[in-house]
Amino acid sequence: MAPDAHTTDHLNISTARNDPRLLRFGAFLRRWNLDELPQFWNVLRGEMSLVGPRPERPHHVERLSSEIPHYLPRQLVKPGMTGWAQINGLRGDTDLPRRIQHDIYYIETWSPWLDLQILALTLVRWRNQAELP
Repeated sequence: MAPDAHTTDHLNISTARNDPRLLRFGAFLRRWNLDELPQFWNVLRGEMSLVGPRPERPHHVERLSSEIPHYLPRQLVKPGMTGWAQINGLRGDTDLPRRIQHDIYYIETWSPWLDLQILALTLVRWRNQAELP
């Protein structure tokens, strides 16, 4: 991000495609999902899982819990580095309610086999699909 990008955090905006705050190097990291690598530290510390719903910003949690039925169970599981929504192209600036529905589906149908499938598909679909035309 560009210097002072944090000054717009009060607007509760997420990084959109072609965001002017994003530097060329940051765009490269995001395009190839290299910006996710530091989250391995959170996995090793036990704060995150490899597979699970992606964490949402707090203002999204407050708003969506009143807008989407059955949203709160999503907050009871550990967040993950990758998940069902991400391998189905719902990452970045995408339809948030649809992404939440995919996360709820993952929670309701969880199995070790599903986690293995998601991990395998993450490796196959490793480029950020939100960046693809």
